[in-house]
Amino acid sequence: MTATHGTISRLLVANRGEIARRIFRTCRELGVETVAVFSDVDEDAPHVTEADLAVRLGRPLSYLDVETLVEAAKRSGADAVHPGYGFLSENAAFAAAVIDAGLTWVGPPPEAIAAMGSKIEAKRLMAEAGVPVLPSLPVEAAREGEGAGWRYPLLVKASAGGGGRGMRVVRTPGELDAAVAAASREAESAFGEGTVFVEPLLERARHVEVQILADVHGTVWALGERECSIQRRHQKVVEECPSPAVSPKLRERLESAAVAAAAKIGYVGAGTVEFLLKDDTIAFLEMNTRLQVEHPVTELVYGVDLVELQLRVAEGAPLPGRGPAPRGHAVEVRLYAEDASHLPQSGVVELFEIPGPVRVDSGVESGSVVSTHYDPMLAKIIAYGASRAEAIRKLTASLDRSRVHGLVTNRALLRNVLAHPAFAGGDTHTGFLDEYDLGGPAAPTELEALAAALATAARNREAATVQRSLPSGWRNVRSQPRVARFEEIEVCYDPVPDEVTVVSATPYQVVVEVGGMRRAFAVAHHGARVYVGDTRLTPLSRLPEPAEHHAPGSLLAPMPGSVLRVEVEQGEAVAKGQVVLVLEAMKMEHQIAAPADGVVSAVMVEKGSQVEAEAVLAIIEEGEA
Repeated sequence: MTATHGTISRLLVANRGEIARRIFRTCRELGVETVAVFSDVDEDAPHVTEADLAVRLGRPLSYLDVETLVEAAKRSGADAVHPGYGFLSENAAFAAAVIDAGLTWVGPPPEAIAAMGSKIEAKRLMAEAGVPVLPSLPVEAAREGEGAGWRYPLLVKASAGGGGRGMRVVRTPGELDAAVAAASREAESAFGEGTVFVEPLLERARHVEVQILADVHGTVWALGERECSIQRRHQKVVEECPSPAVSPKLRERLESAAVAAAAKIGYVGAGTVEFLLKDDTIAFLEMNTRLQVEHPVTELVYGVDLVELQLRVAEGAPLPGRGPAPRGHAVEVRLYAEDASHLPQSGVVELFEIPGPVRVDSGVESGSVVSTHYDPMLAKIIAYGASRAEAIRKLTASLDRSRVHGLVTNRALLRNVLAHPAFAGGDTHTGFLDEYDLGGPAAPTELEALAAALATAARNREAATVQRSLPSGWRNVRSQPRVARFEEIEVCYDPVPDEVTVVSATPYQVVVEVGGMRRAFAVAHHGARVYVGDTRLTPLSRLPEPAEHHAPGSLLAPMPGSVLRVEVEQGEAVAKGQVVLVLEAMKMEHQIAAPADGVVSAVMVEKGSQVEAEAVLAIIEEGEA
């Protein structure tokens, strides 16, 4: 199929959130008009207001509707379509539909997408091209187990898609069928294709990938490698360029393999060839026929704008014969809305501030709503430095000073990764977060709690003055100390501790002096919660509302979602850790397990039920059946 080439004047981005805003930014610099698309739950999203035009699609999953997206491009007068990443970015049928409509497709040919769209077929083609690959086999063959020459652990992988969706680690034969079923369901939900296969799990390996860019004239660039080994649930969390483990000689091998992969399938545009790396052994994982989430680290090190280059290649322009040389180091972290248990969060982002000399590619701003329908990534924060240590230092400082209020985030986890000695030494692998318990957010300090108490008292005084009533804090008995009680900590603030001097206290800033050292705390109030910097404190009411009591053994929904499966029946005996039911939220499955041995006394939901956070799902009576 021949792609349409020509000057792009109006570009529709068939995506949302952070990547749509990222593409729009380059378009504004190039003078290209932009068209956003949005679902019913996204109508107030930042990417919608930033575009020159915006087309409503309808239901939340309409970003996966090929016909609707092509029609939106036609109605808007767009002459080109950029798919971003995720959704339909690696869907050959979508690329073909765009080209058939006479529009310019900003991506590789449909044939190249199709060739790499099946990981099974991709590995076969790469082996033919001389690219080293891991063996793989169909699920039925894997069930023959060690008799077929296979050894556990194994990895079940979705043949389509990426982003960690549809992957499960299997350590014993008894786990295989359940892992295959779960991976297939997740892949079907995310990509519309549930085929899975099995390959050996190469533990403690690094995940590295090579950025390629190819034009229609046969020139292929390989822009070094990215290290993406820090992962959770097979999704990348921290990325950097270059990899601290790759020598110039090894880089040459990786780049040569990536160029051979591109040449094998007649690739055009930006793409990524992913490898597992263990010592000096490299093995092809997959090829992503799109722009990657972590592309900014390559842009900063190589001094390029990959979106601009994508557009110019799509217009038919040639790349210079040689790509640019690398300089310096860049590190990126992905900021997610998730709690300490890595469960995704939804709700309102009350405040979003990421300071410092860093690049921030975000899908949200203050006041944005994070829905349960999409990935919970809020932003990517990227730091560049002349050295790896400098980039890490800048990124750490930015995270320390960031203020993201309203939702729980993984900021503390990211900060802990950057500060870990193994990461500082470049000793990373795909099991890094399993090996090291980096914990959740630190508890509020006494000084932070004191700042929250003093700021709240100042706010109450201001409110009392406006209402012309008695000032907050007026008491007949001055000898009684005043204590502020939060869910997380309590602190006496009147009088303040002997070693603390209060320099000033307003509702929004508290300055204290301890041991001759002054420290200022920025304070924000959102509803009942108080934030000191990025530390959240929740005041306990002196007259609390009657709490809702749940029966002992109640299993509560950790987040809003849909009940995908109920695995037990009323009266059934269950063991501690046994899966009781499965929720689907933000395109991922979340298992709800029995907290102890017992009997299911009640099941409160059924398959397809929509539940809110804290809803009772089932009740387990502890004890033997």
